[in-house]
Amino acid sequence: MLRLLRFLPLLFCGILFAQEESVHSVYFEFDKADVNAKQVTDMVAFIKGTDSTRIESIQIFGYTDDVGKEDYNFKLSTKRATTIQNKLLENGIKNKIIVTIEGKGKILIDDDIVDNLPEKRSKNRRVDIVINLKELPKLVMPGYYNMLQKNHVVGDHIILDNILFEKGSSRLTSKAKEELDKVALLTLRYKNIQFEIQGHVCCTPPNQKEAIDKDTRKRKLSENRAMSVYKYLAFRRVPKNRMTYKGYGNTKPLGKDPQYDRRVELVITKI
Repeated sequence: MLRLLRFLPLLFCGILFAQEESVHSVYFEFDKADVNAKQVTDMVAFIKGTDSTRIESIQIFGYTDDVGKEDYNFKLSTKRATTIQNKLLENGIKNKIIVTIEGKGKILIDDDIVDNLPEKRSKNRRVDIVINLKELPKLVMPGYYNMLQKNHVVGDHIILDNILFEKGSSRLTSKAKEELDKVALLTLRYKNIQFEIQGHVCCTPPNQKEAIDKDTRKRKLSENRAMSVYKYLAFRRVPKNRMTYKGYGNTKPLGKDPQYDRRVELVITKI
């Protein structure tokens, strides 16, 4: 991509965007290797306007038009590249990120090009400043899982298949305890994961978000379900400072069979 950009005539001095690089071109007068104050300001602004956390390296490539001897043009293109390097260093660009300063010599023009030949040649009297960029971090959205994984992101939901409760109950079934035994082992293995234990209920009247626990006779069923899981995991030696619990009543239905809303799920809060 860069090679193609170098040989395409540019209609104006500006920024080109390739997939993982940006290019700024500085143009020169015939047989000259000096730049004016505005050109310096523009190229410094180009670099400083780029996200510094993404800059991997800077390359500087000098060119000339096709007029003159090859050896002379090579020296002139190198001098132009060196001029740009020096101006960048004078303006606070760190030398360690400038990995290439190279004169490429002259850019040939196809014999069949006759229109606007002086303009085409003027666009070849230039230096390209190439910023090589690191890849952007991938955006990972929270997801839904049926068991703890090694690599989670904050916001992931773990909906455990067997952590379902009888109507009006916050007591853990034998299947639920078997499932939580697996959770405890994985939590101890993945030592950085922290999570909230969220309790839920189904089938309450429209004016009641919470349900009554038939054992305690208090309207705290979703909280009690979350607390049951919290206590069992603590019993299985999961550190309490890695867990919190909260009841959400009927505010987060899954939209499936009501039994799936008599559940507890884990939501990752820290990794």
